[in-house]
Amino acid sequence: MASPVVAISEGQVRGCVGTDIDGGQFHSFLGIPYAKPPVGELRFKAPQPVEPWSGIKETVKVGDACIQRDMLFTGAIIGSEDCLHLNVFTRTLPQEDSTLKPVMVWIHGGGLIQGSNDIKTSGPEYIMTEDVVLVTINYRLGYLGFLRLKDPSLEVPGNAGLKDQVLALKWVQRNIKQFNGDPNNVTIFGESAGGACVHSHILSPASKGLFHKAIPQSGSVLNPWALTNHNTFEFFDFMEKGIKDEKTALEVLRNMPVNELFDYQDRFLLVQPPLGVIGLVIEEPNPTAFLTKDPMEVIISGEYNKVPMIWGYTSNEGMLFVPLQEMSKKGKAFKVDEQLNLEDFVPPNMKLERGCSTSQEICKKIADFYFKGENAMNKLLLISDYYFVIGILASIINHARTCHYPIFLYRMSCETNLNASRVLFKLQDIPGVCHGDDVGYLFKNSFFPDVEIGEIEMVCLRRFLKLWTNFAKYGNPTPEKNDLNIQWKPVDGEHVNILDIGKELVMETNPEDESVRLWKDIYQMSPATANYL
Repeated sequence: MASPVVAISEGQVRGCVGTDIDGGQFHSFLGIPYAKPPVGELRFKAPQPVEPWSGIKETVKVGDACIQRDMLFTGAIIGSEDCLHLNVFTRTLPQEDSTLKPVMVWIHGGGLIQGSNDIKTSGPEYIMTEDVVLVTINYRLGYLGFLRLKDPSLEVPGNAGLKDQVLALKWVQRNIKQFNGDPNNVTIFGESAGGACVHSHILSPASKGLFHKAIPQSGSVLNPWALTNHNTFEFFDFMEKGIKDEKTALEVLRNMPVNELFDYQDRFLLVQPPLGVIGLVIEEPNPTAFLTKDPMEVIISGEYNKVPMIWGYTSNEGMLFVPLQEMSKKGKAFKVDEQLNLEDFVPPNMKLERGCSTSQEICKKIADFYFKGENAMNKLLLISDYYFVIGILASIINHARTCHYPIFLYRMSCETNLNASRVLFKLQDIPGVCHGDDVGYLFKNSFFPDVEIGEIEMVCLRRFLKLWTNFAKYGNPTPEKNDLNIQWKPVDGEHVNILDIGKELVMETNPEDESVRLWKDIYQMSPATANYL
């Protein structure tokens, strides 16, 4: 297989050849720019389309990640501001008689402050065993991607990182046919913050027509960490630059070297509560707006991008906080208190004053449910429910009322050597599947070359790939005459059907029923959230 050259709307790109886990070859195009570098006057602003180029651009190395700290491995600061690149992987290039293939666009997670499309952590070698075209994208993170200034004349209304993703999806519409991909069959999928981003595209008018199916994994805009209303002046005060107004702030931040800006952000986040400082915002209407209405209001109205969906979560999402606590002690991660303050688990979207009588009543309900009886044995259950599971279930229950397309729900409970977090953080003694461990069944991670992939790993891996790529192809993960020997039933008005993806595939109904009842009672204690469950 020769090094391929493809002509796209901006110019020509030359890729390289990769090999999947079965020994099959595929074409690989790495670090294709889809936007102008967001530097100088473009820092913090909505992205601009990339300028065309002449000649052949060599796309054989991944582009830079957005500047971040490598918390998991080296602790070093990596990446740069010039990060708006994407990768494309395809088994075949178009010929006269070729059929266009389903396209899957991956949006990485990382709390909107970390992560990238690097092939070391998002290797295509698993997905490329299936007949799809894969695109993995970078977007701006941290304050570079999510700074919000309220003065409309400054043109920094927030959500620039999400607008990057929209521009990448427009690039896919414009160019993917040249890689044998079908622009009319695009599935967006992502995990954690990437899952919340996928959900935000479902809700955003800016993303209309850019995708046709969606898979938010372990993330939802209704999770308490996804949407933020954080006071940006707390960050400005932390920098001690004498900033008193937004115009001055923008001048200071735009003229600051990016490494200095990142250092301030990094140190600021170390003394903040976990999650929810940097995130999606509800913008005032503006020419580049991504989201201007409350997400639940949009869901209930039915005025969103209705597509088939797969949603889900892992069986013990809260395991993530065990290594985060260790990193926090060493000053490598944001502040995570070992002693839980139950006031921190009163959902911010309930709009209750901290310490009020209703808030105290909620704390008592939480304590009675999670710290007494059988539930007290799982010390991570509250964290799993609060940060992930309940927001995801609230999303699918409410979407199911207004979406006429099928919504499939899963719980990932498969424990094998492919569960990277268990291996990396030595969590084998804790039962269940950690937040993020489902990604190991979609992408190869080169940081774990010594992981033994045995028979059970391969069975679970191929099953997961088949479910996801069937959905991308047909809008149904278990179409008729599938070889998985199960029918994955979508959520319906009467039943919240769920597929437990363990070492076997098992259909269940009304998952986490007791937790859902508790949180329904809690949400109904505020008019702001009375319709959540």
